[in-house]
Amino acid sequence: MPSAAMTLRSLILVAGILLAAPAAHACEACGGKGAATWAAREREPRASQLFPDARVVEYTLEIAETTLSPAGEPVRALTINGSVPGPVLRFREGEIARIHVRNRLVGEETSTHWHGLLVPNLEDGVPHLTTPPIGPGESRTFEFLLKHSGTYWYHSHTGLQEQRGVYGAIVIEPKADAPARADLPPIDREEVVVLSDWTNENVRDVMRTLLRGSDWYAIRKNTAQSLLGAARAGHLRDYLKREKSRLPPMDVSDVAYDAFLANGRTRQQLPAQPGETIRLRVINAAASSYFYLSSAAGPLTLIAADGMDITPIRQRRLLIGMAETYDLLVTVPAGGPAAWEVRATAQDGSGHASVFLGAGAEQPAPGLAPLSPYNMNAAMAAVLDQLDDSGDLTDTEALAAESPRPLPPYKRLKSNSPTTLPADAPLREVTLKLTGDMTRYLWSIDGRSIEEQSTVPVRRGEILRLVLVNNTMMHHPMHLHGHFFRLLMPDAVDPAFAPLKHTVDVPPMSRRTIEFYANEDRDWLFHCHLLYHMKAGMGRVMSYPAGEEMRLADNSAPATPAAGRPAYQPALGEHAMPHTYAWIDATLQSHLSTGSGTIQRGRQNLNLTWETGWGRVDRREYEIEATVSHYFNPRWTAFAGYRLTNESGAHDAVIAGATHRLPYLVDFTASVQSNGEGRLALEKLLQLTSRVSLTAHVQYDTATRFAWQASLAYTASKRLDLIVTQDSDYGFGAGLGFRF
Repeated sequence: MPSAAMTLRSLILVAGILLAAPAAHACEACGGKGAATWAAREREPRASQLFPDARVVEYTLEIAETTLSPAGEPVRALTINGSVPGPVLRFREGEIARIHVRNRLVGEETSTHWHGLLVPNLEDGVPHLTTPPIGPGESRTFEFLLKHSGTYWYHSHTGLQEQRGVYGAIVIEPKADAPARADLPPIDREEVVVLSDWTNENVRDVMRTLLRGSDWYAIRKNTAQSLLGAARAGHLRDYLKREKSRLPPMDVSDVAYDAFLANGRTRQQLPAQPGETIRLRVINAAASSYFYLSSAAGPLTLIAADGMDITPIRQRRLLIGMAETYDLLVTVPAGGPAAWEVRATAQDGSGHASVFLGAGAEQPAPGLAPLSPYNMNAAMAAVLDQLDDSGDLTDTEALAAESPRPLPPYKRLKSNSPTTLPADAPLREVTLKLTGDMTRYLWSIDGRSIEEQSTVPVRRGEILRLVLVNNTMMHHPMHLHGHFFRLLMPDAVDPAFAPLKHTVDVPPMSRRTIEFYANEDRDWLFHCHLLYHMKAGMGRVMSYPAGEEMRLADNSAPATPAAGRPAYQPALGEHAMPHTYAWIDATLQSHLSTGSGTIQRGRQNLNLTWETGWGRVDRREYEIEATVSHYFNPRWTAFAGYRLTNESGAHDAVIAGATHRLPYLVDFTASVQSNGEGRLALEKLLQLTSRVSLTAHVQYDTATRFAWQASLAYTASKRLDLIVTQDSDYGFGAGLGFRF
């Protein structure tokens, strides 16, 4: 019989192999295409060689680290040319952009993606996939022809650098000889407004908090759901119905932010005179915040979406998702001098950023209706939105019918010119289901993260129609690199004038249909632009395999590799590498101590759990389990490992089992031991108030028979709980809970 120490060493070895497996798979990609391949691609003709008559406009961007305090607390942040956001890059359509990006970071790669611009694949800026990363102390010069005008932006595609401050605006004016838009009034001035969210936390700790399934951010924002809160709101039935369906609580934002910014500030004053019409180029560069825009000067007039001109429409409130851009007209009311607020309110209502047009007495913009986290109608509104006929309403009718919390006005968006695609191109439809688990914080498409299934093969010359079905309770802003797509909305005004976009909001329990003409080559990223969702796996690569790598059997069949060849795997670098995070949850009480330590990587966990008690027993008793677990989906997790114990009647043994999530979010765990003994357990967490929870655990073990435990905990801070526990073996006691 092997000793416990030998068994534990074997378990650790197996765990290392299991946890390293996805890393080994990813490391095949982490080297990217290799130095020789990148060097060969870099020798391809640049835009200035291909278009020698085009005017070249140059900028230099230096990415560095410094200390900033936009939320009142000094924190380390990343800057571009010393500021957050970076400088506005201004061009004219037909010019060549030549942008030198210098990495002044110590020991950290960086990158720059030109969001929404149609650029050569090599210039797209996704490290390892399309473009080599920019190493510490290195520089790279990007060069591309500007093929279209509009409002766009740039940001890092490395790690969580976008959240730390690496982003800025791009403005491309139409060609000098382009006719002026006849459907617009005279515009007196224009301003760029870059919206973002700001956290004083270390961004890696933010990701770790999300991965461990903590409710702390919801508690901070006062959006945490509870039994008492549901009863007070009159939505107890909705609360119980959701739990019966095994759905986690709905939340419109993952993170509790310390500030929301407009051009790097919580408040900004912009020049304006009474009677002037101002064009605001608004960019949502937030990492994970949708914003509602509203104006004290009256309804907003939308004239462009994602850089593309649209027939003007008016909205009292505009919901803008991460990575979207809108051009808006605001006319300053005539009369005495005043400061008219344009407010960007976070969708969860936790804060806002303000831009004041003009100087004088401040005129506040309308506030946002409070969010009811218990009301399932908020999610159902997205489904009902697909069935209404608001696309053909006049501005007056639409304003009168606008809800207090409207969805994006996609049905009313109409391109200024036809956007129909080639009639002779083959059409193929692919359904992509947006999936995920808020508790596990694993986000995916069709139930698989990008490292598990990386590509959607695309055939050059086809029209690819993507039906995006959101099976989660969160919004997902889906962004396609290298292409504009037509947004196909049911009951839209005229399908021939479907708006062109590069990012689309897919609301909870809803769907969106987009289509694009496949006229590029190589690999292009398609991903959720909620930064933490992308990093947790929600993405694919639209891949144009070379030569005969891919064939279409017919217009409806999925693309498949040629016979005898392996499926194509693009070099995704960090985008295909599940990151490793670790944490500890423990209690120290007057009669016992419990806890767990976790190392998590993708779907694999290495777990160490313990319970040791000294109340009402003659000697200190303990049970320690070291296991490796694999997460299959929100309902099933399997595990195997070793159990060490000195409890009376129990034995050390190898164990294996599984946990199944039952209705009402009850976890049922069954395990067997190598000596033939078995155990069944049920556990349920009841969130009584936003900060007070009751955890009930009952188990039957064939050796030790029945045992139960009930713990009441008060969340005092992100790291600390106050806790009291009644245990069937060790009696009653109290103490502290810790999280690291």
